Amino acid sequence: MVDLKVADPQDVNEIVSRAAGLVIGMPPIDSAYNSELSKAVGTIIASSKDKQVFGMFESYGGNDEPIDPLLMKFRDAGLTKAFASIRVREEPSETLYQICEESGTDLGQLLTQKDKLKERKAIDSDLDKAMGRISGGLYIITAQKSDVKGAMVASWVTQASFEPPGFTVAVAKDRAIESLMQVGDRFVLNILEEGKYQLLMKHFLKRFPPGADRFEGVNVQTAKNGSPILNEALAYLECEVMSRMECSDHWIVYSKVETGRVSNPDGLTAVHHRKVGNYY
Repeated sequence: MVDLKVADPQDVNEIVSRAAGLVIGMPPIDSAYNSELSKAVGTIIASSKDKQVFGMFESYGGNDEPIDPLLMKFRDAGLTKAFASIRVREEPSETLYQICEESGTDLGQLLTQKDKLKERKAIDSDLDKAMGRISGGLYIITAQKSDVKGAMVASWVTQASFEPPGFTVAVAKDRAIESLMQVGDRFVLNILEEGKYQLLMKHFLKRFPPGADRFEGVNVQTAKNGSPILNEALAYLECEVMSRMECSDHWIVYSKVETGRVSNPDGLTAVHHRKVGNYY
């Protein structure tokens, strides 16, 4: 993090030149620091490269520089916008914090997508092929905390205890819903039905812009713990997070089940099969 009001131009140049991505807050244009800030912003643009990605946020405090003219300067310099500019016009809410977190997630995923594509293409390993033979069911995790909602397609789910009834789910660290699955948080595990899951999967596998309502157009009801239940799911479990374990690129989240229901007693859980084990 760099404070442009006091940063040395050479330091700014070095940091920007080796950065993969930039996130910039709009500096004030009518202050004692105006000339220094203008020089610093000019240094950022001059030091940036066309392969970098960037994002911007505007706090609308005092006489902050308008976001759109500066946005055009970075676009003209050949940088790629990672997320829609965040415009903070009032006291921050939980929804705004969710937008910030999801914007950061989008930025991180954009920066790592090339490496992930390389990993997916490297499927000649016997180990990757063997790992891919570990099958899993198909589930959608839904959660709501205060005004913030989230959803995630999951397949790494397994029962972990009888008393209390509980299970574990692996949540990638770059998933925005991870912040809604801390110890003490509650959520719903929606279990998808074989032959009847395609529409739900298609909907929740879409890339949603930060802050978008992931449940728009989806038939839901509200669980006792406040999270959405997908009415088209085969079954659902209302859960509370009891503990978490860090595992390199995932969190293993253990949750106890508080209640649940099956909509079709004869239905079977949808199963996910992979050819390789180095991506979902």
